[in-house]
Order: sequence, then C-alpha cells, then structure tokens
Amino acid sequence: MQLDLNLLTALDALLEEGSVAGAAARLHVTPPAMSRSLGRIRKATGDQILVRTGRSMVPTTRALEMRAQVHALVQQAHQLLSAQQELDLASLERVFTVRWHDALTAACGTALITAVHRRAPGVRLRLPAEPGTDDAELRRGEVDLASSAGAPALPDIRHRLVGKDRLVIAVRPGHPLSEGPLSPERYAAAEHLTVSRRGHLRDRIDDALGARGLERRVTAAGPTAAFALQLALDTDLVTTLPDAVTRTARNRLGLVTLQPPLPLPDVPLHLLWHQRYDDDRAHAWLRETAAETVQALFAPRPPVHGA
Repeated sequence: MQLDLNLLTALDALLEEGSVAGAAARLHVTPPAMSRSLGRIRKATGDQILVRTGRSMVPTTRALEMRAQVHALVQQAHQLLSAQQELDLASLERVFTVRWHDALTAACGTALITAVHRRAPGVRLRLPAEPGTDDAELRRGEVDLASSAGAPALPDIRHRLVGKDRLVIAVRPGHPLSEGPLSPERYAAAEHLTVSRRGHLRDRIDDALGARGLERRVTAAGPTAAFALQLALDTDLVTTLPDAVTRTARNRLGLVTLQPPLPLPDVPLHLLWHQRYDDDRAHAWLRETAAETVQALFAPRPPVHGA
C-alpha cells in the first residue's frame, strides 16, 4: 500500500484545528486542497475523522483515539528531518563504545567515565579490550572512538592529535641499570621486553639504537603495558613505555623510572572516529570530552630520575 506521509501532517492539523478552513490556514494551503486531503484520509483510514454537527465539525471516536499518536509522529518526523537541535546532555541517552590502548584506558578510563556521567547521566560507555584489528570496527560502526599512535591510512577515518608522549624506562627497584650512569651501551646490553599486541620484537627504539650502531637484546614481547610493567617488576627485563599513560601504573607498582640515555622519538596519540560522526553533536561532545581527559595527562611534570 502506497502511503502519502504528508497526510499525517494534514491529519494532525485537522485534529488540532477541528475544521477544514482552520487546518488549511495553519498549513498555508487552500480550503479545497485541505478538503481533498481529508477525503484521502477518510479513504485511507476507513473513518470520517471529522463529522459536521450544526455549523461546526467534531472528531469521531477513532480520531480522538489517534490524536495524540498522530501529533507525536508528526513532531518526531520534523525533528528527524530538520536541522539538529541544541544538544541536551541532561536528557541524552546513548551507548558509546570507546576502544583505547590498554595503558590509555587504565590511565584515563576512570576520568572519562566520571566526566561523561557528570554531564550526561543517561550515557553509557563500553571500554572493550583492544582487539587485533584497527579500523574495521570504526567503519562498521562497532566502535565509536578509538586511539592510535599513528594517523589512519583510510580517508573515511578521521583523527585528532591530542598529545605526544615521551618514552621512559621502567625497571624493578635495585635493577643494575638504576645504579650509576646509564649509557646507550648499558641500555642496549640489558634484556628488553617490547609491548605489541601482535607480538612484534622490534619497534622504533631499535631504529634509534641502530643509528648509533647498537642493537638491544629483546627477550620477549608482551600484549599489554600492564603485563610489561608487572614483568619488569618481577624480573630483570627492561621495558620502555610512554611516560604519561603508564605513570600511575608505574608508581602503583613501585617501579623505578629512568630517562633514556639517547634521544627517542615521541609517541603521538590520536583519537580516531568514522566520518559518519562528523556532524553528530553527541559524538562531537564525546570526542571533546575524551580529548580534554587525555590532554590532562600531558600537564607539566617534574623530570624523572636520571633526567
């Protein structure tokens, strides 16, 4: 059955005004045009909708029953097809999936949940473990906001650089590297642990050492920063990680933090989302809240030991 949804607007006006002339004036059409619309509504519904009583028209029982529903449908249609209204965070109800690196979730997850709940109590956040894939979940709409050390390669994935983290060395208390001057040679000769969800045994640190003719001994690759820090606490393995996102975890474990003995590249931190959310005001608010939360990590701090 072919339905003309314009008839809903006409029906809403007829039920509100109670007359063909009043409904016509409200919708800026002629009375004959509104009378034809009423005829089509009567045919579609199988009901007279408005019946004449003396010099006025009154709604039928069926019309009275549908009045509130028709009005609500018309209002919803106007909201759906009109320009976005001002975002009302207090009444916003939505579920966002935020997929961040485990260290970033540990460092900022509590602050993000608190900030979101304070402004938008009806918003719920999912913070899943980081999977082995990157942009596919963003494109499929399974993830609303992600983090990455690199800018995305796909043109439909948007990104925002929210900070750059410096690399620091974490070792157990009493570790040999924590005693005496730390040279590039001593650093390279230690047994190292990389952090890679794909198990990579080489990263940008090896490139920096290689430029000086040095090669480090990588003993193992761990899947998460939390695993690497715990292993560094329990063994003589050395792990080199971003400073800001692991600071709280390092301090909680009582690890010793050392400044690298050679210049190492900073680690960029990007927030990623799909372009479908560019004009989504609720998503834009989430992005801004997340950016502010992450940027708070990069507030100036005292230099670490050995700097």
